Amino acid sequence: MKKRLIVIMMAPMLITSLLVGNSSSGVANAATITIKVGSSKLGKIVINGRGMSAYFYDLDKANSGKSACSGACLKYWPPLLSPTSKPLVSGVSGHISTIATPQGKRQITINGRPLYTFSRDRAPGDINGQGSEGIWHLLSATGREIKSSSLVAPANSPVPTPSSSATYVYKRSY
Repeated sequence: MKKRLIVIMMAPMLITSLLVGNSSSGVANAATITIKVGSSKLGKIVINGRGMSAYFYDLDKANSGKSACSGACLKYWPPLLSPTSKPLVSGVSGHISTIATPQGKRQITINGRPLYTFSRDRAPGDINGQGSEGIWHLLSATGREIKSSSLVAPANSPVPTPSSSATYVYKRSY
């Protein structure tokens, strides 16, 4: 009796997994996509698999193999990570790759530049980090920065800095 009950309970999950498919069969479900294209107030942008906006940091050097955001910076701008060295991408063009973080994780890059999310983006579609400090930018589906100034955070509500000892090397350095 217990075996039949288990089989009956497992049947819907098995059927669902067969219908949805997996990445090895050439059909990816939404949970496995690492980056894709989404809509925002500024048009089509790169987002992660959960719909959160992706950002570039002006202090990053393309193809350097490392991120310029470290320490306290990462509290506000977490790296956009991939579970594999070849992120699953939908609709995004440009050269997609990964770099190693100091913790040994894989941070996604587009055209050699690392990607980040923003801690103040609370829901899919939020673009609160756009233009922050003049050095954080959304990116288009082609992997280019969106430098619209229409959504830059006003001077009286800046992104919090990790400490009052933050220095200005190039605009803002944490």
